[in-house]
Amino acid sequence: MVNTTRTAADLTATGMLAAFATGELSPVEATEAVLRRIEDADPKVNAYCLVDADRALDAARASEQRWQRGEPEGELDGVPASVKDIFLTRHWPTLRGSRTIDPHQQWTVDGPTVARLREHNAVLVGKTTTPELAWKGVTDNPLTGITRNPWNPELTPGGSSGGAAAAVALGMAPLAIGTDGGGSVRIPAAFCGIVTIKPTYGRIPHYPASPYGTLAHAGPMTTTVTETALMMDVLSQPDSRDWSALEPPTASFRTGLDDGIRGLRIAYSPDLGFATVDPRIAAATAEAAQVFAELGAEVETTDLTITDPVEDFHVLWFSGAAKSVEHLTADQRALLDPGLHDIVQQGLTYSAQDYLEATNTRMLLGQRMGAFHETYDLLLTPTVPIPPFEAGHEVPPGSAHQRWTGWTPLTYPFNMTQQPAASVPCGFTADGLPIGLQIIGPRHSDARVLRAARALEQARPWPRPSL
Repeated sequence: MVNTTRTAADLTATGMLAAFATGELSPVEATEAVLRRIEDADPKVNAYCLVDADRALDAARASEQRWQRGEPEGELDGVPASVKDIFLTRHWPTLRGSRTIDPHQQWTVDGPTVARLREHNAVLVGKTTTPELAWKGVTDNPLTGITRNPWNPELTPGGSSGGAAAAVALGMAPLAIGTDGGGSVRIPAAFCGIVTIKPTYGRIPHYPASPYGTLAHAGPMTTTVTETALMMDVLSQPDSRDWSALEPPTASFRTGLDDGIRGLRIAYSPDLGFATVDPRIAAATAEAAQVFAELGAEVETTDLTITDPVEDFHVLWFSGAAKSVEHLTADQRALLDPGLHDIVQQGLTYSAQDYLEATNTRMLLGQRMGAFHETYDLLLTPTVPIPPFEAGHEVPPGSAHQRWTGWTPLTYPFNMTQQPAASVPCGFTADGLPIGLQIIGPRHSDARVLRAARALEQARPWPRPSL
C-alpha cells in the first residue's frame, strides 16, 4: 500500500465544503493537498493519465475568492474532482486509452457530466485511466499501461473506471465520474472499497451517444453515500444533447437519505441462480443482508434463477465495440488492445437478426425483473463474486474464462434491464481486500437504492485504505 500522511486530501466532499464555509480550509489548500497526494500516490497505482495542476489551481483560486466574499456558486464550489478519460473535456484530450486517437486536435467540448461539474464549480484536476474504449472490466491499455489496486498494487482495481476508483480511494480527489456499460463503475468500486451507483438509464445525460447504446450509463464514484447523492443531484440536470435522457428529478437525492429501510421488502440472492461465488464473499454479503433485517427490513433469501444472459450481452457489447472502431484503418486497428481487436472481429460476425434476438432477451429479462420488483422493493447480491486478482490480466490467471464477463456475471444483467444498481463496501477478505454489496432497485428507484446504501453505511462504517 502507498504510505502517505493523512491531510485535507482525505476529507470527503461535504467535509471540504463545511471547512470552506468556516474558513478552516480554502479551496486552494484542498486542491494543493490533492495534487500532492497525486504526486505521492499515483506513481504506485497509475490512476491518472492527465493532471493539469495549473488549471486546477486557477479554478481553486477563483473559488477561494467566492468563498471569501461569502458567495459560493453551485453545490461543489472548490471541491476537487476527476474525469474518466471517456468523457469529452474542454482543453484536455480525450484519448480513451487508445493509440489510435490524435491528441493534437481542438478539444473544445464538455460532455454533459463535465459541463455539470463546471457549472457547480468543482475543481477539475485531471483525467483518469480506462481500458481502451472502456471495453473490459479491468484497467490497462496500450497507451498508459496498467492501473493498480490501492489496497494492494499487485492487483487490479477492476474496470473500466478503475482509475477513477483508485483515485477516490486514495484521496486523489474525493469525487469522480465514470461510465458503466456492464459493471464499469460497480466492479472497481467493489475492488477499491468505495461507493458508486449506476443510475437508471437516462438519469444522467450522456453525450456523445455511446457505441454500446443503451447499455452505457454515467455514474458518480465517491467515498460515501452522501457524496454519491450529492453528485446525483449535480449530474442529473438536463442536457439537450442526450435524446434519451429522463426529465430532471423533482427532489434532491439527499432528501430522506437518512430515513432508513424499515418495512422495505428486500430479497437477497447470493448468485442470481447461475453464478459461482467465492465463499468469503458469499459470507460477507449474507452478513450484510442480515444487517438490513436488523434495521427493520423484511429480508428473504431467494433463488432468483434467471438464465445467464451473457451470450446476448456479448452480441450487444461486441457489436458496439465493432461500431466504435469502424472508422479506423487497418494500420490503426493493429494498434488496438489485442482483446479489443478480438471482440471487434467477433462483433463483425453478428447479423441484424442476432442483434434483435439479443434485444428480445434483454426485454424479457427486464419484464422478469419488473415482475420481481412487484414483490420486492430491492434486491441484494455480491457486486463481484471474486476478490481482486493480479493486475494486467483480463481474467484471473489460470481461469477457464476467456473474457472479463466470465468472472463478473452479477453486474451486466442490470445494464441490460436499465435498473439502478449501487455498490457499497460490506466487508473484507482474510487478505484485507474490500468486498462490495450490490443493491438493485426497480427502474426509477435511485433514491431508494441510495437510502438503503446509506443505512448500511451508518450501521457498518468502512475504512479507507491504510495509507
